[in-house]
Amino acid sequence: MSLTDIFSAVLIGAGTFFFIAGTVGLLRFPDTLTRLHALTKADNLGIGLIVIGLLPRMPDAWAAGKLVAAWALILIASATVAQLAGHSARREEEAR
Repeated sequence: MSLTDIFSAVLIGAGTFFFIAGTVGLLRFPDTLTRLHALTKADNLGIGLIVIGLLPRMPDAWAAGKLVAAWALILIASATVAQLAGHSARREEEAR
């Protein structure tokens, strides 16, 4: 096993851990805003670690660039959805 294999395995494993931690936060926290916070923070860190772990495995710079572009789009989509869900939850809470 090479150093690159170990590096990739450790980062992908850490990313998976953060995905699991975000899921646990989603299931255990009491209200919508804390659930969103736990889920978005853990998932963004998890996807970042997984992408960084996969970068050394890419065959060329073009494939690595596509992976980083997908990561950026995921971050933008995640932030947008979290803002929309948080705003909706706050409006629903105020309506009660």
